Amino acid sequence: MRDETAERDALEKALAADPRYFPALLHKARLFERQGKLKSAAEMYNAFLCCLPPGAQPPPAVQAAIQRAGEVMRQNDSALEAFLEPRLGQARARHAEERLDRFNACLQVLLGRRRVFTPQPSFLLFPGLPAIEFIDREHYPWLDAFDEATDEIRAEARAALAEAAGDFVPYVSMRAGTPVDQWRELNNSKRWSTYFLLKNGRPIEDHMARCPRTARLLASAPLCEIPGHAPTAFFSVLAPHTRIPPHTGVTNARLIVHLPLVVPPGCSYRVGAERREWREGSAWVFDDSIEHEAWNGSDELRIVLIFDVWNCFLTSAERDLVAALVAGVQEYNEGDSPFRQGG
Repeated sequence: MRDETAERDALEKALAADPRYFPALLHKARLFERQGKLKSAAEMYNAFLCCLPPGAQPPPAVQAAIQRAGEVMRQNDSALEAFLEPRLGQARARHAEERLDRFNACLQVLLGRRRVFTPQPSFLLFPGLPAIEFIDREHYPWLDAFDEATDEIRAEARAALAEAAGDFVPYVSMRAGTPVDQWRELNNSKRWSTYFLLKNGRPIEDHMARCPRTARLLASAPLCEIPGHAPTAFFSVLAPHTRIPPHTGVTNARLIVHLPLVVPPGCSYRVGAERREWREGSAWVFDDSIEHEAWNGSDELRIVLIFDVWNCFLTSAERDLVAALVAGVQEYNEGDSPFRQGG
């Protein structure tokens, strides 16, 4: 029979000497678990996980402990959810007409059901902007015109694909000697191809002429304007059974619009913690500096019109300064535009 009092005293003594001594934290978590103290066990298991040495491959015994810690913490999260449900139900009833998306996300984070993603742009992070995966359409009411013209835009994209397939180029084309990392399968591959209408702020004249309705809409839209750098607009074609791996864009100063044109069943998109299904004729706006990925699990092509817009939370002065900054960085580096298209 265990002497749990002596065991507890020994553990407390070890942790008083080193509060981050993870073997003692693990044993204390197991002690609470044996005693049926779920909340205390979950707290200690969490402390144990936080204090594991980073980077090292744990031995099998520790791997088993890590797995058990996750199980107990999930049990505690479920118990907390059941406890909170009636209390939150009363509060929700008081706000039945309100949008509660952000609160729901907050709750999911608390319960360990939702990861927290932050902008991780490859070029320019603009601090102080909200880290929102999908931006409310109310900030871009002019997108209604694109939705309404979906049939015409789709017809132009299909015609371009049928009549000028050679003008669809691989979206990913890394320079020789550049690490390809997650892009190995798609590098220089037409499994993800693009038909540019605008590229780095310059129109592709023959492509625009082939797609007059799309061109007129883009010309009338308040896009992200940085001479020589933005906007970029293109038809994005994803081949059957193709996955775009998780990646991030270059800056959160601009956002990306998707207008789904051809979306067979089995296609989906994830930005941060939110996964959505495209709906033909319904544009959305997202922050591509947050990790995102796409799937086409169907036997058909998926086609989306993609273009970039300013982040709606930037002031006009901030937009002007970002434009000057981007131009200055390019001039200093004597290289290509650092402000590239998003996907």
